Amino acid sequence: MIVFLDQKIHPDAGAYLREHAEVVEDLSRIGEIDGMVVRALHVPRELMEQAEKLKVVGRHGIGYEHVDIQAARERGIRVLNTPTANANSVAELIVASFLALSRNLYSGNVGLRQGRFAKSAPLELIGTEVTGKTLGLIGVGNIPQLVAGMMRAAFHVRVIGYDPFVSREEFQRRGIEKYETLEEMLENADLVNISVHRTPQTENMISGEIFDHFRPNALFVNASRGMIVNEDDLYNALTSGKLRAAASDVFAKEPCPASHKLLTLENFSATPHLGANTEEALYNVGMTIVKNVLNVLEGRPAEGIVV
Repeated sequence: MIVFLDQKIHPDAGAYLREHAEVVEDLSRIGEIDGMVVRALHVPRELMEQAEKLKVVGRHGIGYEHVDIQAARERGIRVLNTPTANANSVAELIVASFLALSRNLYSGNVGLRQGRFAKSAPLELIGTEVTGKTLGLIGVGNIPQLVAGMMRAAFHVRVIGYDPFVSREEFQRRGIEKYETLEEMLENADLVNISVHRTPQTENMISGEIFDHFRPNALFVNASRGMIVNEDDLYNALTSGKLRAAASDVFAKEPCPASHKLLTLENFSATPHLGANTEEALYNVGMTIVKNVLNVLEGRPAEGIVV
């Protein structure tokens, strides 16, 4: 069997795949490909139509917006992802972002390098503790549940959330207070994290008048997907005082161009999509998706099935 691989994956996962299948790294033999392991490649209907033998597409990661799910369903092609394999690493980055924002670490680091401070503990960098604050979760899936657990254990936060697809009973089971509207939840949160899939319904979910409902001293973190947060509106919120500070690991265009106006703000922390960029996450995601793609091709049960 032939499996297409669009980018490098963890060496152990790549070696395992090559032990069990012939691996190709370009689409010159598209008509012979039985399976795909993709990271950045778009897999539209047109590509599936050319891949006449294609049985399974494995997405290296959580999101699968680059794969035409409807076309896959119509053609009987399995689409897989790895919904939990990198969750711990992403959750740790979110927690780290809240700490960095709360203590002005970016401004302190840059200012010290520039010789900006005349004395230690400058008044303009007085921070706040996260201990005892209220953490608001937009989306309460695997990653935000881990964030909630870490923040509760370390900082004794109260956890509230908004997710219209999760019942009040399930919220209660997860130890999260459910709010029926996003606006009301934001009005009660000091720390806000968004972790949702990018879909037509979630694009620009955080935009416009929604920023009027954040507390002025709130900290906001997005490590899910670009285009969920309107970047122009986020800039306006950060410069107008509607929002104290924000961090984003994801952008509408990646990597984020150095000319982006958000990067001029010291109350904005930017990272180049590092959420799952750890040795542990890359190993877990790579091995998980490779084994499950092979399971489908060899007629065994597989996990992470989207369709």
